[in-house]
Amino acid sequence: MPHRHKVKVRFYELDPYGHLNHSAYIQLFETGRIEMLEEAGIALHELEKNDFRFVVSQIETAFLKPVEAGSFLTIETEILEMRRASSLWWQQILDETEVVATQRVRTAITNRDGKPIRAPQQILESLTPFLSSFKNDE
Repeated sequence: MPHRHKVKVRFYELDPYGHLNHSAYIQLFETGRIEMLEEAGIALHELEKNDFRFVVSQIETAFLKPVEAGSFLTIETEILEMRRASSLWWQQILDETEVVATQRVRTAITNRDGKPIRAPQQILESLTPFLSSFKNDE
């Protein structure tokens, strides 16, 4: 089941045309991932203390519909696959009626030196509720 996080679009997130700026979508998707990790009991500062990091290695984003200031959005986040030292995440942002953007994110799990390392079993177990059987192979 995907994690859901609600946000409101603020005026400072807009581009010169009055639409949500493309860079703001990336930040919203990041917020969705962090909120999901926190709900799973995985705080980024605790990971860092234990010499683990989730590092984004690839992002593929599709912008499907413009969004204006004041819009209420829902960020849905789920994990498509967990590997030994990486994971693939699927996210979408919805307005009240439809999907406005999607994103696939590949993350590596590394230590502080950037060396890929195996995800601890505790992290894998914490993320299991957000693991999806859905595959988007576009």
